[in-house]
Amino acid sequence: MTKKQRAEKIIELLEKEYPLADCTLDYDEAWKLLVSVRLAAQCTDARVNVVVKDLFAKYPSPAALAAATPEEIEEIVKPCGLGSKARDIHKCMTTLVEQYNGQVPDDFDKLLKLPGVGRKSANLIMGDVFGKPAIVTDTHCIRLTNRMGLVDGIKDPKKVEMALWKIIPGEKGSDFCHRLVNHGREVCTARKAYCEKCCLQEVCK
Repeated sequence: MTKKQRAEKIIELLEKEYPLADCTLDYDEAWKLLVSVRLAAQCTDARVNVVVKDLFAKYPSPAALAAATPEEIEEIVKPCGLGSKARDIHKCMTTLVEQYNGQVPDDFDKLLKLPGVGRKSANLIMGDVFGKPAIVTDTHCIRLTNRMGLVDGIKDPKKVEMALWKIIPGEKGSDFCHRLVNHGREVCTARKAYCEKCCLQEVCK
């Protein structure tokens, strides 16, 4: 079985096991997902979803966040971890207002140039918001695709992404990665792989 054949079968089985392939961050506008995905680094999506309710209630637009100070933003988002998150959010929203009239660009390279936005975040926006081909190489994706045999001992997110682009159909990539998050939380966890209850037994390497 080639990697591409294995990928096709894994996608098919995951689609049956997890019919819904939704982002676990709550958002109703593109800029809100940009903020949430920055806060989600080393923080659970569940906590982010709680924290951003207060943030977006106080600052209901990119312009409002740009007008705030990083310290004011940090006061609300500190449960998600300190450091550069509040500064990145402030810079990112300022850039959106100054360069894109408050709108999130639907171009991967433009997204990458936004402060605090890396490949993982840019792919998430491209796939979830704009419905374009995307592969989000988060920790679940990296761990599971290595275990499954879709990539071989690669831990670098960009290298994993590049390897997966060769074997995952672009239009399936975003949903595939969301399903890996579900599977990684429920079955193939970081601590232990519960292979006896895994829907991928027949194809997982």
